[in-house]
Amino acid sequence: MGIMKEIDPLRLPQHIAIIMDGNGRWAEFHTLGRILGHREGAESVRIITKTCCRIGVHCLTLYAFSVENWLRPEVEIRALMNLLLQYLEDEAREMMDQGIRLTAIGDLDSLEAPVLRKLQETIEKTAGNPGMILNLALSYGGRDEIATAAKRMVGDALAGKIAPADVTRELFSKYLYTTGIPDPDLLIRTGGEYRVSNFLLYQMAYTEFYFTDILWPDFRETDLLTAIAEYQRRERRFGMTSEQIGGR
Repeated sequence: MGIMKEIDPLRLPQHIAIIMDGNGRWAEFHTLGRILGHREGAESVRIITKTCCRIGVHCLTLYAFSVENWLRPEVEIRALMNLLLQYLEDEAREMMDQGIRLTAIGDLDSLEAPVLRKLQETIEKTAGNPGMILNLALSYGGRDEIATAAKRMVGDALAGKIAPADVTRELFSKYLYTTGIPDPDLLIRTGGEYRVSNFLLYQMAYTEFYFTDILWPDFRETDLLTAIAEYQRRERRFGMTSEQIGGR
């Protein structure tokens, strides 16, 4: 594959986060129902996950279902939950074969019982896998995550476990859903929108953003590699100068 020649395997983004946008518009363009758009989007999930695992990405976080998505029509919500359940059932063996470790972030207790059981079962089953982390954001909202972390921290302070002087960015990050997972190096958003939609608000302080008009069901391996190649052309300074970066 030509684009792969442009990728430096030593400078891969270790954590890629993706806002998978455009399933509904893809379905409309193809004069299909929205549910079929989500089904086709699930195929993109499989392909992108396998590609990230193959090339050596450490963690892939997929924005699969936001807290705002609960406001969608009931028939669409139920279809999305059924698709998630089917995905977990179908892909468990592939995760084991590829050494992928599944994790999930968000208000998971709000998921339907069968989905939550299968999710927990798959997380436990893959917990010992040594390969890539596949992190699903489910019933997730960035503001809710920060508020929840603050509540937990206040609770520990009232219990005498921590003092105000102990509070640092590093300590606060341990109260987030993503504790133990590095912040995203690269955010990809498909579908032509230019916003983060309440996704990983705390974690993306220095993430590189890549936006594309490609709708998620059409996003495939070449498109992912193109995004990575663009990421590698950028200079990440983290507040420093180019001279400082070059001298490290």
